[in-house]
Amino acid sequence: MTSIADPDHDGAAEGVRAERGLFGRLMANRLSALGLVLAGAAILVAVLAPYIATHDPVALNLADRLQPPDALHWFGTDENGRDVFSRIVFGARYSLVAALGILVAASAFGTLVGLAAGLTGGWVDEVLMRVTDMFLAFPALVLAMGMAAALGPSLLNAMIAIIVVWWPWYARLVRGQTLQLKQEAFVEAAVMSNASRRRIAFHHILRNCLTPLTVQVSLDIGYAVLTLAGLSFIGLGAQPPTPEWGSMVSIGRDYFLDQWWMVTFPGLAIFLSVMAFNLLGDGLQEVLSPKSGSR
Repeated sequence: MTSIADPDHDGAAEGVRAERGLFGRLMANRLSALGLVLAGAAILVAVLAPYIATHDPVALNLADRLQPPDALHWFGTDENGRDVFSRIVFGARYSLVAALGILVAASAFGTLVGLAAGLTGGWVDEVLMRVTDMFLAFPALVLAMGMAAALGPSLLNAMIAIIVVWWPWYARLVRGQTLQLKQEAFVEAAVMSNASRRRIAFHHILRNCLTPLTVQVSLDIGYAVLTLAGLSFIGLGAQPPTPEWGSMVSIGRDYFLDQWWMVTFPGLAIFLSVMAFNLLGDGLQEVLSPKSGSR
């Protein structure tokens, strides 16, 4: 008796095998494996923050202010008696969620601009790319600082400023991929078969842009965390008492000589998060884009 193959089941099985192969290749590289473990730990801390934190991150307790690390306060307390460990744990939520929001918005808008420019061509391409070049002409951090200052100091405004600065990089990336894919035989065949422009854009081109986009987003997560912390450090991002890592480092610098823990532990949280996502991004680049990773 012959059995009839189930294409959906076969497709799902093939997807599972591909995911296992990707995970296996990431874990085969020690640095990528370290990045994956650290990034996973950071995400777990952000998700389980209420269960991991030992104290209320914003509750004042002036009787315990500026206490060094001990059994009760593992990372010590700050100038208002708040538990530094709990603030770092909850700070993972603000930093990582904000970074993810920045990258989702910047990559989505930049992708739409890049697709429109690459597919349409002509004057549309010229206008969109000249606007993109206008944003790229300014140093990214300086432009983000200027926009955040103009909008007013807050975490949301800092996110908006970074999004405005970063979308042009994704627009350039997707436009380049689109121009290259337009020359491929399968896209030309879709055009000859009178497929709609929307289907060509999203089914044939965008699907093939997902790999470089995924690599670029994974590489940018750490930079988003660092840039957001930098804006908070100079007073243009999250404002007290929000437990954001950059803001915590900014406040702690006034106490660094005697209360070293106020700067050291949030600084280590930033360092480990940035390192984790950079290592993970490098690993994904080698696995998903071996040609670009070998250059």
